[in-house]
Amino acid sequence: MSSRQVKLLVKELKKLANPTQAKILQGFFKTGPGEYGVGDIFWGVTVPQLRGLTLAYEPVLTQSDIKKLLTSPVHEQRLLALLVLVKKFSNGSAEEQRIVFNFYLSNSRYINNWDLVDLSADKILGAYLWDKPKDILFRLAVSKNVWQRRLAILATFYFIKQGQSRETLRLSRLLLKDKHDLIHKSVGWMLREVGKRCSTKDLESFLNKYAPVMPRTMLRYALEKLPTRKRKKYLKLKH
Repeated sequence: MSSRQVKLLVKELKKLANPTQAKILQGFFKTGPGEYGVGDIFWGVTVPQLRGLTLAYEPVLTQSDIKKLLTSPVHEQRLLALLVLVKKFSNGSAEEQRIVFNFYLSNSRYINNWDLVDLSADKILGAYLWDKPKDILFRLAVSKNVWQRRLAILATFYFIKQGQSRETLRLSRLLLKDKHDLIHKSVGWMLREVGKRCSTKDLESFLNKYAPVMPRTMLRYALEKLPTRKRKKYLKLKH
């Protein structure tokens, strides 16, 4: 049975439901047969609305409450659970952060669409692992589950923001031959951020070696912030 807080929260979510927006989101997040988000249910609640509910409910939601939301088939309930976890991690002591990290990792199978990954991976996985061994990211990166692989590379966004590109570049090499478009986009995005926030030299060194074998989408994402002349140079290397 859901706790009183979860019942109230779900009731508020239902009031915010927008069927027209839900239909748009179900197409945008590829929920049709054979697509990566198949079966995901949307209510059409916006991220700003979810952030407002996060502020109101984060202090009173227990781990059990969060688990109920995170295991819901409704996308917005899972996203809200993750936004609450991000908030709890940000506000928590070292021990509380460890608990959130372990909970996040042990329930990562429910982080199963790209926005769920992108809004939480760096803020929990990356932030927690910043001053710790990062082996778990390399285990996630070879998972058969595309969302686990995306979690691995997106977690490194936290490191990039601190000016460190080592793990991003190592994981990018590991994911070069990945078959999924969502991984091509995420790796290209993180490489672009390496050039933007850490070192253009690091990015160009990577491109000089791997541009010819990078999937085209990955390469184009990685090149977005480089001058036109350099973009053309690297695109010519792609066979």
